[in-house]
Amino acid sequence: MKKLTQGWISGFIGVVIFAGSLPATRLAVMDFDPVFLTATRATLAALLGGMVLLMLKQRLPTKTDLPALTIVTLGVVIGFPLLSAMALQYVTSAHAMVFLGVLPLFTAIFAVWRGDERPPALFWLFALLGSLFVAGYAALNSDSTSLIGGLLMLGAVIACGLGYAEGGRLSRVLGGWQVISWALVLSLPIMLPIMWFTWPESLIEVSATAWAGLIYVSLFSMFIGFIFWYRGLALGGIAAVGQLQLMQPFMGLALAALLLHEMVSTGMLISTLGAVACVVGAKKYAV
Repeated sequence: MKKLTQGWISGFIGVVIFAGSLPATRLAVMDFDPVFLTATRATLAALLGGMVLLMLKQRLPTKTDLPALTIVTLGVVIGFPLLSAMALQYVTSAHAMVFLGVLPLFTAIFAVWRGDERPPALFWLFALLGSLFVAGYAALNSDSTSLIGGLLMLGAVIACGLGYAEGGRLSRVLGGWQVISWALVLSLPIMLPIMWFTWPESLIEVSATAWAGLIYVSLFSMFIGFIFWYRGLALGGIAAVGQLQLMQPFMGLALAALLLHEMVSTGMLISTLGAVACVVGAKKYAV
């Protein structure tokens, strides 16, 4: 029970950190190209993770670990950051945030597919209800101008769910911060050249808020948040702790309203509060 509690606490801290990811990305893409942003955040985080691995003299991953690390890299280092950054060129961070409500469901599905977790039927009921709250809001409020952004966000959450499930499973072997560090290092030979070739012609006109967004997603979203998140998934169960992501839209909407002055509608709040209620039910019936 103590181990499960530690997992939920660690996972919650990770979600709090991740809640700032989309608002920070929204700030960054106002002045940075999405491809450059994705490559730069991965490169900076990889340099940090690599230094920590060297300082603490961590063992190299085995050959059997490489396929899982590759999936983590494609899912959370490249897939989600790139697709979400592209989506935020079409929709507000508040609108994109709602799509994160289906992320726990995808994470649970991939946890069953890739791992050995078998949550009971009542868990799936609450997981599905939570996702329906969010998906229902997205469907009722979608229009032609946000269709591209919606499809990009859907792809982002699918990639992220796979990366979360695979990373949580591998964290039981390598450790949480080691998994994200090695995944980032694995991406460095690709992301560093991309950053170089997409470097902006001038950085003079880049605003301070865009720089702040870049720094946040590089240090917190891409590295520090994953230290807590993967540890939580490893200790508390991928499918179960993954339901905490239903709370991320609520936190993110508050940040979007506070920092970006984006409108948060009543529908957004109702959908998010319904999703949070489902987290409570999913936690109760997770084991």
